[in-house]
Amino acid sequence: MTDSPHPITIGYLGPAGTYAEAATTGYAQWRSSQEAFLGEFRPYPSIAKTLEAAASGEVPLVVVPVENSIQGSVTTTLDTLWQLEGLHVQQAVLLPIAHVLVTQAPTLKTITTVYSHPQALAQCQRWIETHLPNAKPLPTNSTAEALTNVQEQPQTAAISSERAAQLYDLPVLARDISDCPDNCTRFWVIAREPAHLTGSHTAIAFSTINRPGSLLQPLATLAERDINLCRIESRPSKRGLGDYVFFLDLEAGQQEARTQAALAELRDRVETLKVFGSYDALKLT
Repeated sequence: MTDSPHPITIGYLGPAGTYAEAATTGYAQWRSSQEAFLGEFRPYPSIAKTLEAAASGEVPLVVVPVENSIQGSVTTTLDTLWQLEGLHVQQAVLLPIAHVLVTQAPTLKTITTVYSHPQALAQCQRWIETHLPNAKPLPTNSTAEALTNVQEQPQTAAISSERAAQLYDLPVLARDISDCPDNCTRFWVIAREPAHLTGSHTAIAFSTINRPGSLLQPLATLAERDINLCRIESRPSKRGLGDYVFFLDLEAGQQEARTQAALAELRDRVETLKVFGSYDALKLT
């Protein structure tokens, strides 16, 4: 008789009903189909708190959004990853996003305020401007948290998932309201455990010394070894105006000889280098 697997707690941006929870559920189901794995979920009130829970060892795994096909990178995730130490990417999870408008208002004309996570508001910006031109968008920590305002204020609306509306027993007035039909968000599964060396992509970040060629040299190091980039993003280092940190996704696994050689050279060409690890992408439907 085989013993049941010990439950592993996975932190995510809550509360229940967020897209992060959907990504977490999909990841746990996929992993349980590959090995003896049992996930228990723990919501956190913000992306930063979620990542801090992993960094402190409070939970062994967390799932956070990192990039959206409409709005680009989730900057809070990148900034917090740079600030914290010892975190590694284990897996990418690609989740289709289908936003709905949740409200107790009888018509669109009576809605005065729209609540949601800043990413969701931005992903539906044109729809809001067209259908709710007089409504004021207000940000919340998550799409599910936005629904608490709808429960209390009948003239308000929230942008969330259909599942969240069902969980809160609230009516949906409009569906498919994203500005682009193929809306998709990439999440990262992150842990303190060392990341896999195998994987189709490798995530890194580095800071540079402010001098001519400080970015060209690291990029040349990768180009010379025929390592393609599928993403490069700059973020303020918060040390001063014009000082940046660069986040890159390499189309190469960390175990490859060319990647190892490039990373070794990069350490001599940048100020600080962080290697978050290699990962594969799990596509959910």
